[in-house]
Amino acid sequence: MNQSRQFLMLSEMEPGQFADSFVLLVSRERATTRDGKPYFRVQFRDHALTATAMVWSDTPWFSDCDANWTEGEFYKVRARYDESKYGPQLDLDRIRPVNEEDAADGFDPGLYYSRSRFSSEEMFSELMEITREQITEIPLQKLVLDILTQYADQIKTIAAASKNHHAFTGGYLEHVLSVTKTACFLADKYQAYYQQMQPPLNKSLVVAGAILHDIGKLTELEYRPHGSRYTPAGRLIGHILLGRDLVREHASRMEGLNPDTLLRLEHMIVSHQNLPEWGSPIAPHTPEALLVHYADDIDAKFHMMATTLENILPGNEDEFSGRDNALRRSIFLGLKSPEETGE
Repeated sequence: MNQSRQFLMLSEMEPGQFADSFVLLVSRERATTRDGKPYFRVQFRDHALTATAMVWSDTPWFSDCDANWTEGEFYKVRARYDESKYGPQLDLDRIRPVNEEDAADGFDPGLYYSRSRFSSEEMFSELMEITREQITEIPLQKLVLDILTQYADQIKTIAAASKNHHAFTGGYLEHVLSVTKTACFLADKYQAYYQQMQPPLNKSLVVAGAILHDIGKLTELEYRPHGSRYTPAGRLIGHILLGRDLVREHASRMEGLNPDTLLRLEHMIVSHQNLPEWGSPIAPHTPEALLVHYADDIDAKFHMMATTLENILPGNEDEFSGRDNALRRSIFLGLKSPEETGE
């Protein structure tokens, strides 16, 4: 193996290449082999790629990994990069924490944090515009604007989750805006389809519920650039009830808000995950809540599937992805010809 060394970003490395690289440690999971020996599955990344390193109990840095390696810290590694059906892999040769001198070699922590591909300022402006134009019940509009304005900085920054979907800086706003746009489309469609409903479908409520369905995550999650984590309130109460409480608190200061409207809005928040095992104490019992649930569900799940497909490695010869994704399922990639598979 040619081990001539050079410095590269992790995402610049080619299979079989041996190089020095600065990486962010994002995950360190301890497990046990079938023989009862401990090991760690460690994930490192830069801004564009995440790679896994297996730290076995007989390697020289197992004890250091166990005692000192920390999620959210930067390291300089010397490693061989490879790709397998399990994704990008690193075979470590050396590793140490980043120090001040590394800046001279081009280390910049700002290059290692994942963020939305869209501008947070532009997404927030669009969400505010939708609120003003699509929520025509003025007290309800004022309630949503009041919440968005007070928590604007946090809304523009936080992730939507600690993992699985939109788990990056700006991910919360990207998800909420996407859900809201889908909910607007669904409300218009079904309002036109079913004009004899009593009471009629309330588009203002659909839009308000879509914007505020995850508002409790402002309290549930502690934002960190390398990966959010749950707060004590998030673990013990959860974003559904935290969100209902936040909306109820702001609504208490709103004049003219119809009690029926507030009740329906609260129901949309507590029911948006549909099932008790997903966190909702009750399923959707109004048409508005039903639309918000499905708009939320499809956005989260499509993101999971799209992210898996965006990370299929070039030259992949399999017809299905692996199951190591947020959906825990193999995703069909297409039939391969004998020429492609080498058979």
